[in-house]
Amino acid sequence: MQNSILVVDDEKSVRELFSTLLREEGYQVTTAEDGEQALAELNNTPFDLVISDVKMPRMNGFQLLDHIRQHYPDTLFILLTAFPNAEEAVNAMKHGAYDYIAQPFKDEKIRLIIKNALGQKTLHAAGSRQHPSAAQSIQDNIIGQSPPMRKLHALIEHIAPTKATVLITGESGTGKEVLARAIHNNSKRKGTPFIAINCGAIPENLLESELFGYEKGAFTGATTAKTGLFEIASGGTLFLDEIGDLPPLMQVKLLRVLQEREIRKIGGTHSIAVDFRLIAATNKNLEQEVAENRFREDLFYRLNVIQLELPPLRARSDDIPLLAEHFLHKIAPERKLVFSREAMRIMKDYSWPGNIRELENVVEHTTIFTITREIRKESLPPQLLKNKTDDGSTPPLALKELPDEGLDLDEYLGQIEKDILLKALEKNHGIRKRAAQFLHISFRSIRYRLAKYNIALGDDENKEPL
Repeated sequence: MQNSILVVDDEKSVRELFSTLLREEGYQVTTAEDGEQALAELNNTPFDLVISDVKMPRMNGFQLLDHIRQHYPDTLFILLTAFPNAEEAVNAMKHGAYDYIAQPFKDEKIRLIIKNALGQKTLHAAGSRQHPSAAQSIQDNIIGQSPPMRKLHALIEHIAPTKATVLITGESGTGKEVLARAIHNNSKRKGTPFIAINCGAIPENLLESELFGYEKGAFTGATTAKTGLFEIASGGTLFLDEIGDLPPLMQVKLLRVLQEREIRKIGGTHSIAVDFRLIAATNKNLEQEVAENRFREDLFYRLNVIQLELPPLRARSDDIPLLAEHFLHKIAPERKLVFSREAMRIMKDYSWPGNIRELENVVEHTTIFTITREIRKESLPPQLLKNKTDDGSTPPLALKELPDEGLDLDEYLGQIEKDILLKALEKNHGIRKRAAQFLHISFRSIRYRLAKYNIALGDDENKEPL
């Protein structure tokens, strides 16, 4: 049976975007221009989910949310917001909305949030059958049947219902936020806010106000009070991605919050109790960061109550066919495409430095360049077909066997890292900020790495865009 979704937005382009995307996913979609038209639709037809903009004429998203919570309690609600910090939307979420989607709207994010929302609705309806449904929900979100993934499924099912802090480790692109959401959606806090923030993506001088909030007049420009993410996440789950990039001062402040379970806004005079489950993630070796005095040891032990390691894709190549099939269905469900044996063999032999994120991009690439039902090797992108570098030598990532004389691991990994940095800079015209975003690391991190390998840029190249 198709899930029914009502999309409410006064912008025609937004309604068309969501309508097209959701119908491709197999949902039954109805649209409305504002809250009053949405109520008329709700009076005639039951909906599993309503997706609504915040700012609309006649009746805004908050008013529509209140009405739906009162009259249609079984209908899930997701807010659309144009605000990057989504403060208004998340505050409303605390009063009954399932989640929010912030601009710019990204297809992958939309699909994931809606799938999780409707999956949770099914889970809730299952009642006494909740336990097996929870296990199936985990497998649907964390795809893979290889031994390391089966072990991970069992661990998630065991720890999700607890209150324990979780530290997720793994390379970039392995799906750490997807795993964090799976833990939240199978916990006792499901249906409460899941608040995610990338610690390396926000400048240090803004991170404190994002997390703690501030009072009106706390500093120049603070014309209104702001609720911080610690407070917004209270009752739900706070996901701190790239926790290894957290600045030293914020490490101290986070440790104090975890110890005292209360915060004080910037400019505030009283403490506010907070109750959130913390899930943190990093692609760094935090034990090494502690050893090198870049991360606080006491904070590490606070975070490392339960550690889950997401294996890189190259370590679970048996899952590649399942993942590829999943992405094919998501990207081009109407075409019923399949990979040829040769194409799949090449994909399983590839090293996947970008992990699952790269695999999804490759699958999308193949759907564009395939005109038959079978995807052949000719449709694969060039990097999967290259076994040699341009000078004929074996690329570092293609190392299959260790040399008899051994190797200097730090030097070997350093060569790989330097090569990636140079290629990222070249791809982004020498602009460090864009290269950092491309590599999913902080600007501070790329500056450190460039200095480490003596990679210097000219004066013009050092000028970062505003």
